Amino acid sequence: MTSTFRILNAAVIVSALGYFVDVFDLLLFGVVRVKSLASLGLSGQALTDAGISLQNWQMTGMLIGGIASGVAGDKFGRVRALYFSIALYSFANILNGMAPSVEMYALCRFLAGIGLAGEVGSGVTLVAESLPTEKRGLGTTLMASFGILGAIAAGSLDWFISDWRVAYYLGGGLGLVLLAMRLGVSESDIFKKVRMQTGVSRGIFFDFFNDPGRFKRLLFSTFLGMTVWFNTGILLMLSPEFGVAKGLREPVSAATAVIWFHIGMASGDMASGLLSQYLRSRLRAMRIFLSLQTVFVAAYLFLPVSNALQMYIMLLLLGFAGGFWAVFITNASEQFGTNLRATAACTIPSFVRGLFVPMAICFRFLKSPAQSGGPVTAAAIVGVVCLAIAFAASYGLEETFSKNLNYVESKE
Repeated sequence: MTSTFRILNAAVIVSALGYFVDVFDLLLFGVVRVKSLASLGLSGQALTDAGISLQNWQMTGMLIGGIASGVAGDKFGRVRALYFSIALYSFANILNGMAPSVEMYALCRFLAGIGLAGEVGSGVTLVAESLPTEKRGLGTTLMASFGILGAIAAGSLDWFISDWRVAYYLGGGLGLVLLAMRLGVSESDIFKKVRMQTGVSRGIFFDFFNDPGRFKRLLFSTFLGMTVWFNTGILLMLSPEFGVAKGLREPVSAATAVIWFHIGMASGDMASGLLSQYLRSRLRAMRIFLSLQTVFVAAYLFLPVSNALQMYIMLLLLGFAGGFWAVFITNASEQFGTNLRATAACTIPSFVRGLFVPMAICFRFLKSPAQSGGPVTAAAIVGVVCLAIAFAASYGLEETFSKNLNYVESKE
C-alpha cells in the first residue's frame, strides 16, 4: 500500500490525466473529420484534400511544439510546460468547435498540435524526476497506460455525440477541468537544484548537435520508436484498405479499428513497463516487444482473414506489440542530463512522428502498380526496414534503468 501510494503522487496523477486528454484530443480530428468538413460545405475530393491539409497543419504544429515545449520545460520548469501544453490544446479545441471555415479550422489544428506535442514529454520528465530510481518506470507506465485510454474514449465518441462542434467543446473542456482542479504538483527536486546552479545552460536545442555523443543518443533514441508510427500511421489508419487487399468482403470500420488497436496499446504499455521493471532493463524490454511486433506485422499482412473481427484481433495484437511508448519515452528522457532532459523527451517523440513522412512516401511509391503493385507488399518492405533500424538503434544506446538522473550535460 505504501509503495503504491508513493507511485501515485500528484505528478503521476496529473500527468496521466493530462495524457488521457492529450490522446483524446489528438485522435478527435480523425473521428470527426468527415462530418465536420461536410458541414463546412466540402465533399468528394475537396473533402479528402482538406482533411490531408488539416492533418499536415496539426503535425507541423506538433513538430514545432515538441521542440518548443521541451525547451520551455528545461528553461522554466516541467510543471509550467505541462500546464501550458494542456491550456493551449484545450483552448484551441474550444475555438475549433467555433470554426466557421477551413482556414480557421487549420489554425486551430496547428495551435492544438503545438500543445499536444508537449504534454507527454513534460509529463514523463516530471514523473521520472519525481520518483525513486527503481520506481520511475512504474510511474511513467501508469501514466501512459491510462493516457492511451483516451484513444478508446475518442473512438467511442461518435456513438454518443453527433455534433462535431460539441465533440471539440468536450475535448477542450476536459483539459480546462484538469487545469481548474489545480492539483498540488511541485517541481522536481532534481530540476530545482539545476535551476539554482550558475553557468549551466538549459534547454539549448542546438546542444544536441554540437557533440557527437549527444547527437548519436538523439538519433538512436528517435530510430528506436519509429515502428510505433509505422503501426499507427500505415497499418492502423489504412486498415480498411488492407482488408480489401486481403480479399475481405466485409468492410473494416476505421473507428472500430482505432478502439481495438488502442486497447492493445494500453495493455502493451502496461506489460512492457512491468517487463522492464522485472528485467531491470528498458532496452531488453523494447527488444522483446520489437520481436513481437515483427511476428504480428507478418501475421497482419500475410495471414488470411475471413471477417472483420479477425482483422480487429490482428490490430489488437499489433497495438499490444507497439505498446512500448512509455518505456521508449522514459528511456529517451533518461539518456540526457537534467538541463536537456525535457527537451529530449518532447523533441524525440516529435521526430518519430516526423519520420512518418518518409515512411508514407516510400509506402505510396512502393504500392504503385509499377513497383510492388499493392499495399501488402509495400507495407512489408517498409516494415522490415523500420524494424531493422529500430533493432540496430537499441544496441547503440546505454541501459538507463538504474541510472542516476541528477547530472547535467557538459557544454562541449
